[in-house]
Amino acid sequence: MSHEPSAPGRASSEIWIGLDTGGTYTDAVALDGERRVIAAAKALTTHWDLALGLGAALRAVLARLEAGRERVALVSVSTTLATNAVVESRFSPICTILIGFNEQMVERSGLKRDGGGAIVRVRGGHEATGEEAEPLDEAAIERAVREFAPQVAAFAVAGMFSVRNPAHELRARECIRAHCAKPVTCSSELSSQLDAPKRALTAALNARLTPQIRSLLEALGQVLEHERLDAPVMVVRGDGTLIRAEVALEYPVETVLSGPAASVVGAGFLSGLEDFAVADMGGTTTDVAIVVGGRPVVREEGAVIAGWRTMVEAIDVRTCGLGGDSEVHLDREGQLRVGPRKAMPLALLAARFPEVLADLRKLAASERPPLYAGRFAFRNPGRDPGGHLDRLEQRVWESLSEAPRRLGDAARTMQGVEAIRRLVDRGLATVAAFTPSDAMHVLGRQHDWNVEAARLGAAILALEERSIRARAQGDTPESICERTYEHVVREAARVVLQCALAQDPGIEPSHGRWGPLAPLLEDVVSGRRFSRLLDASIRLALPLIAVGAPAASYYPEVARRLGAQLTVPEHAAACNAVGAVAGVVSETREVLVNQPSLDVFRVHDPAGNRDYPDAQQAIEHARQVSRELALTAARRAGARDPHVETSVIERRAQAGNGSQADYLAEATVRSRATGRPASHARG
Repeated sequence: MSHEPSAPGRASSEIWIGLDTGGTYTDAVALDGERRVIAAAKALTTHWDLALGLGAALRAVLARLEAGRERVALVSVSTTLATNAVVESRFSPICTILIGFNEQMVERSGLKRDGGGAIVRVRGGHEATGEEAEPLDEAAIERAVREFAPQVAAFAVAGMFSVRNPAHELRARECIRAHCAKPVTCSSELSSQLDAPKRALTAALNARLTPQIRSLLEALGQVLEHERLDAPVMVVRGDGTLIRAEVALEYPVETVLSGPAASVVGAGFLSGLEDFAVADMGGTTTDVAIVVGGRPVVREEGAVIAGWRTMVEAIDVRTCGLGGDSEVHLDREGQLRVGPRKAMPLALLAARFPEVLADLRKLAASERPPLYAGRFAFRNPGRDPGGHLDRLEQRVWESLSEAPRRLGDAARTMQGVEAIRRLVDRGLATVAAFTPSDAMHVLGRQHDWNVEAARLGAAILALEERSIRARAQGDTPESICERTYEHVVREAARVVLQCALAQDPGIEPSHGRWGPLAPLLEDVVSGRRFSRLLDASIRLALPLIAVGAPAASYYPEVARRLGAQLTVPEHAAACNAVGAVAGVVSETREVLVNQPSLDVFRVHDPAGNRDYPDAQQAIEHARQVSRELALTAARRAGARDPHVETSVIERRAQAGNGSQADYLAEATVRSRATGRPASHARG
């Protein structure tokens, strides 16, 4: 994260554009040469054609600029596409080539999960010392390419101890590229960790995500061409740093958690704080992270999303399925629940399709509402399932049109509802229902869309509750909305507490349970006193920054319950877009030095291992290599004039035989190259 003023050499007349494609809105902002937000705009995200939402948001922000578009010198985008694809297991078919693996390693890798694609084991690989274990079977690789290239979107390659010697992975990539033009991912270029099965899974995830990122960048390219903008394009990575779009296409797995990372960077930029907790409430989820010393707390071992672990460094973020557009529903006991599924708010549905108001009025006036009352479904414009539906999915698809229809009428059965939900997950359809955004319209705290539709949705929910609980009368619409508000506040406070406690090993919640702190903490998040005779409170030691479009409606009460100093900065609703353009380019490269035999110090240089008789000579060579690797990577990622910081972590061991002397067993030389993104405006 960087709060520096205008970068040296950056023209004060330049304009940088930040974009974020969220679950509900696509945001756009413009920063001037002094890195001030000078314009911001929103447009609804069009999942069926991302270019429509991106173009609408970009045109809206350009229209608010006083100067011409020829000053636009950089465009940067954050995205939830990779994260959502992992969560929903929406992957492209790939072939993974494993060099030197045995079958037990394949099982441990998780590569077979969710259909994993073709998996081919070939002979080859290296020892832990970097020497070749056996020659690479290039003929087997060529056979695999001939067989699978017509069926897959990309290839992944992982070799035994390739982080100690990547020669076989690199040669395998050359063999694949010689026979087809499909993208190839090498595991050693994504992680320097030894665990070969986990590296293989990370490489496979990267290959499977390539089409999703390509769809976003192609859509953005169409928009920029239409608007006659010819500026470099950057993408936010999962650790909050930036990479050129061309590099993101090669390493899309690095954009997992791009959206939450951008919100963390944007929160620091907008607030000017160095130490804080940030809560980003969007349409679908709430993400909470901690920033210390201007840097987000990161998971060096990689992000964990829906049970998938990448080995790519990403921010440590707590996520819950709670947002302004989470579906409000009743469980089997008639208890009001919010999320985790997302729905289009009824207020927005009626703004787009005014004809649904008549249907909502009829449902609200009924004595006993039908199943799934107040829920509607429709096809997303221009989407074609392409013959990939099962029989039930095909039936419900044919029952839908681009105009909303009652969910129960279209689905007819519970299985039909689940089939429609699967169409929604694939971006083919949309479900509309009562949401917290509707509740805020009824309570007069949001004024974007149709208030009558929101009130009718609350009335229908009250009728459903009365029916389930066999009551003579139901709650008022206002009461339903207040309860929805309370539920969101309580769960939002809970996830902030979970994130804060996770920084203290032994105190953090385990499997969602608070342990001995439960009575106190549950009453804190609920706004109650935990004891009749004791009055206790809690205080969040860090300031709390709340961002995202719904944040201002809920977080004043969340902060009060947590004793937190709250900041809702200007432009908080477009914080992700701000973070998309406020970040820096940063690349880290590590080079290992170890002692495979007495007085032989080996530098594991990707260009070829080198041995030295002296430890310091080896470390100095490793310094030079890691610095050059980091600088080269940073420039390729789009940095201008990057600076490098290098550190050495030594691991020493006792000589044995009663000797007090120790010796260098291993050293990791780490260089980080950081710089502002290069920019230019070409008109």
